[in-house]
Amino acid sequence: MPSHTRDRYDVVVVGARAGGAATATLLAREGLRVLLLDKARRGSDTLSTLALMRPGVLQLHRWGLLDRLVAAGTPPVRRTVFHYGTDQVSVDIRPGDGVDALYAPRRTVLDPMLADAAAEAGVDVRFEVDVRALVHDDHGRVVGVTGRDRTGRAVEAHAPWTVGADGRGSLVAREVDAPVTHHGAAAGAYLVTYVEGLETRGYEWAFAPARVAGFIPTNDGVTNVWAGVPAAEGLRRDGERAIHDILAQVSAELAERFAGARTVAPVRGHPASPALVRRPYGPGWALVGDAGAYRDPATAHGITDAFRDAELLAGALVAVFEGTDPVEAMRWYERRRDAASVPVLEATESIATLDWDLAQLPDLHRRLSRALKAETAAVLALDADDAVA
Repeated sequence: MPSHTRDRYDVVVVGARAGGAATATLLAREGLRVLLLDKARRGSDTLSTLALMRPGVLQLHRWGLLDRLVAAGTPPVRRTVFHYGTDQVSVDIRPGDGVDALYAPRRTVLDPMLADAAAEAGVDVRFEVDVRALVHDDHGRVVGVTGRDRTGRAVEAHAPWTVGADGRGSLVAREVDAPVTHHGAAAGAYLVTYVEGLETRGYEWAFAPARVAGFIPTNDGVTNVWAGVPAAEGLRRDGERAIHDILAQVSAELAERFAGARTVAPVRGHPASPALVRRPYGPGWALVGDAGAYRDPATAHGITDAFRDAELLAGALVAVFEGTDPVEAMRWYERRRDAASVPVLEATESIATLDWDLAQLPDLHRRLSRALKAETAAVLALDADDAVA
């Protein structure tokens, strides 16, 4: 009969990747007792486009973690190149707000770094714990979690708040039947791999009718390569050949560079997953990252979203423990999240349809750029005025 552990905390966070680890760290730095759980192994990889946008880099800098990312050999990205058929538009990254470059760390670098920062802040970090259910009190409020560790031992932890940072298919969201406030209609289907020996000029995004692709430089001289098609087409199973064919339809130059590179990881498929926004709170529970607001990866913004929402949620929860009415604090969190994320989500969906011609696309990107600038301003405002109100 497996043994049983039962512990009490202020907050239990389910999911120890970008959103969960960042939330846990920020809470612990404010003196809260936090348990951070993840069913995966420490340092395991996950499907990701990797790219951090300016707000995400800004937050790592503010949290004192950007130097670690640089020290891990994550290459600076100082330019974004857009390929519109045979035309190219190059945009240099303008230094400012403590950010002079963008970065795209491998998740095998970023996620352990964030987990280590959480542990250093005093978080009880446990990997290979499969959370299987939430614990409710007699009034239906969430008061903790139950699960199993890798040895089969039962794990139970109690806390006034449980945070679901466990992705779009969040168990926490399912268990509480979190209301969906937006369900997108547009989504692409993507293939992702990693290659060596591919030179890039920064972040490179490439577009053709019903086709999209990207090159994202990451650690150890490796490049993340991804290619997408409309959801209705589905994903081919011939991996590298399928990516090459999509690249050839988008840009002969990119296809040639890809053909000369060496694949160093299996090609993984990301089936079409439309945007999904949930109300991110209820009695004793909250959602962060993709669990609360997910959008198509075409604009490579998921990690940045997770960091933004982690800081917002941490601020709201700290306010609750300091005496602010929980509903008031969580409504503040939802309002601030939606104000920053919805314009970016809507701009992303207009691109993720893959139903545009090349003449329309620059306008869509300018719309996205305006939304991203507004989001950066919102993240900067957190540092200047982070009171829940």
